[in-house]
Amino acid sequence: MKKQLGVCELCGREDLQITVHHLIPKEMGGTFGPIANLCLACHKQIHALYTNEELAGRLYTIEALQADQQIASFLKWVCKQPSSKLVRTKKSNERKHKKR
Repeated sequence: MKKQLGVCELCGREDLQITVHHLIPKEMGGTFGPIANLCLACHKQIHALYTNEELAGRLYTIEALQADQQIASFLKWVCKQPSSKLVRTKKSNERKHKKR
């Protein structure tokens, strides 16, 4: 299977492996809803920071994600990283202590 390369709709970096992100998580009813093409780093960071309930409730657009303080801070940093760099993600301290 060939990897799809493209532009991340969240961070704007180019020539990256692109993944499909359901803006409303599938388990929250977003199976056939809007999607965004995100790089692996942005996609992983979103899911490391937020529960599906948070994503469905308030972070269900690219604009809302970009305006969120934690994601905005990550985007500021990740935009400076070369597309060839593998980026590690970390769960926020708040998310580590939340029950699923």
